[in-house]
Amino acid sequence: MDKDSILDEIFNNDPLGLLNVKPKKSTARTADDRLLASFQEINVFVENNNKEPEPNSSNISEYQLYSRLKSLRNDLEKVEQLKSHDIHNLLPEIEISQVNETTNQYSKPKEINSIDDLLGDDSLDILGGDDAGLFDFKHTPKETTMPDYVAKRKPCKDFKQFEGLLKKCHNDLKESKRKLKRFKNEQQIDQGYFFVLNGVLLYVANIEEKKADKSGKMNARLRCIFENGTESDMLLRSLSAELYKNGRRITENEDNINETIQKGFLSITDEDKEVGYIYVLKSKSKDERVLSIQFLYKIGYSTSDVVERVKNADKEPTYLMAPVHVEGVWKCYNMNPQKLEQLLHNFFGNSCLEIDVFDEKGKRHTPREWFIAPFEVIEQAIELIISSKIVDYKFDNESLSIIGK
Repeated sequence: MDKDSILDEIFNNDPLGLLNVKPKKSTARTADDRLLASFQEINVFVENNNKEPEPNSSNISEYQLYSRLKSLRNDLEKVEQLKSHDIHNLLPEIEISQVNETTNQYSKPKEINSIDDLLGDDSLDILGGDDAGLFDFKHTPKETTMPDYVAKRKPCKDFKQFEGLLKKCHNDLKESKRKLKRFKNEQQIDQGYFFVLNGVLLYVANIEEKKADKSGKMNARLRCIFENGTESDMLLRSLSAELYKNGRRITENEDNINETIQKGFLSITDEDKEVGYIYVLKSKSKDERVLSIQFLYKIGYSTSDVVERVKNADKEPTYLMAPVHVEGVWKCYNMNPQKLEQLLHNFFGNSCLEIDVFDEKGKRHTPREWFIAPFEVIEQAIELIISSKIVDYKFDNESLSIIGK
């Protein structure tokens, strides 16, 4: 029996169909699919961490995402392709003509001069393909923190309801009735406020009830209306992170503020009783223990003029036996300033300075009114106490900032 006859016999006597091998369907992703998937990884990172990926040498995965984003921003063709998926405004705004003018450059190979170039280019998809990559570990537990929901921009169906407000805000800025200010933190985000994000004016139309997220921090869904006719339901903390990187807050209309004052909401009359001052001081001490602390301030209370009160600071232990500079003073009316002082001391209690100083007689003292916190953060705490919102926040002595409880 020849070879062909033997093979025919084998195939004809295969009742279980073991030799019927079906061709494997191709599941390979296209280049466009891989590009989108790689960008979505960056979106997920920003949603989870409220920041862009950074060149963190101790976290290879974050470094890879940082390099990838850096490379994408320099590739106009890919920016145009991914712009509709750019929910966090990570990519630059470009004109279509820019893409057309530079199309030919993408056929040229990139020069690889650094690890950023290597991680960002990945033209062969070695680092981000379907198979296990350089940074994939099969035999270690992998914790996933995918968000339950990712905010996206979409056309605003009732944009006409907000269009007039946005135009008026533009006019107020032109007439200097409103001003652009540096965005400091999420406490500045409130319903009815305007901001500029990546050069686009937005209006916070609604804030849902604040709830603790998976990390225990307070967060809330917003409804943000953009002047280009779109809207987004991004999270409060996500908006805060974006504004901090590339945004500005817009102050209230001065006419409205003046009107409020005239109505007596903030006005002071002869019937109001002045009860003292809350002050913040910066030490001029030459003691290395004090000089080494960047954000060290004394928060105190005085019934007399503050400048007069501190003129002999170099002789008083409470002022660290050194001259001081007055950073800020708040005049108090119709309230208990000592209680306000105590509230501030309690709020910043976990950053209280622990130091011993000796008076002119050699007696030891331990002042308890000096705290390690930036001056603008102390200002924010005073505003939160006055507005009764302080109960929703706490001071984080690691980041030296006010965060939600």
